[in-house]
Amino acid sequence: MKLLLIEDEPAVVSVITRGLTEAGYEVTVAPDGATGLQLALDNRTFSLIILDVMLPALNGIEVCKAIRREEIATPILMLTALGTTENIVMGLDSGADDYLVKPFKLAELEARIRSLLRRKSNTTPVINSALLQIGNLTLDTDTKAATRAGNNIQLTATEYRLLEFLLKNPRRVLSRMELLEQVWGIDFNMNTKVVDVYINYLRKKINKNNQPELIQTVTGLGYMMKENNEDTA
Repeated sequence: MKLLLIEDEPAVVSVITRGLTEAGYEVTVAPDGATGLQLALDNRTFSLIILDVMLPALNGIEVCKAIRREEIATPILMLTALGTTENIVMGLDSGADDYLVKPFKLAELEARIRSLLRRKSNTTPVINSALLQIGNLTLDTDTKAATRAGNNIQLTATEYRLLEFLLKNPRRVLSRMELLEQVWGIDFNMNTKVVDVYINYLRKKINKNNQPELIQTVTGLGYMMKENNEDTA
């Protein structure tokens, strides 16, 4: 299993490389963002990319965005010393699949890697191209296009996954932790405020032009996708 580690701190590189090599992974190291990006573009056989945010030459956010612009779907685990909700959202918005705050234990890093690799192996193509729909909101799972009342809605990759999961589970209360696990594939207790941030992003986009609310807040429990006039009792 080949992994690409893009990290400039020698001590961190040493710990991660030694630990992951002992766990059976083959680790290629890039000491700066530009080198890491070039390796990711030139060699698309990596199973996973571990990407630091604060890098010389090109920061991790820009590296991640560039990788995704090339439609490379390799899972990206972002590492950073910045653990605020805003920084986590920025990393996920750039195309990262998971986010681990420094300092961390090697055992947690290995568990996150296993989780992302399981998620990748369990991904199956959509068999039917039927639209997901509630009210006048539709999502085409083939073209990834969302519309409401005939108006196109531009979504980021994370917003798309969140909306898709909500639409696949209509009229069901979904907890923040379940949304984290199912949409981000995170098996650990990342700050659930990330979910609230993305719910707000979605609401602003799908409620544009004074459209009625579809993502209902269930106080103390989570969120539910339904129309206001629907009875869920």
